Amino acid sequence: MEIGVIGSDEFTLGFRLAGVRRVFVADKSNYQEKMQEAIADANIGILAVNAEDLQYLPANMKTKVLDSIQPVVVPVGGDQSDLREKVKKVIGVDLYKTEDE
Repeated sequence: MEIGVIGSDEFTLGFRLAGVRRVFVADKSNYQEKMQEAIADANIGILAVNAEDLQYLPANMKTKVLDSIQPVVVPVGGDQSDLREKVKKVIGVDLYKTEDE
């Protein structure tokens, strides 16, 4: 399984520099098409997306993408509680839990 990323050239640049090879450059006009291509790629286990770009998807597709387990879609730059819930859902453990909770 590989890590993939979808977004603008600027958003994907850091991931490319980190060695991510599955890169889908997308903008408002082709975001839905690129997202379908990315989630259909069986080699991608984790797909990083810019949280703000999810607005380019229709509501039903956005729900499908965020609920996906294969690949796990991780919005970057959004509310941290989204990431917390996603990690908890995928691995079954709340990594962010403190002793106070």
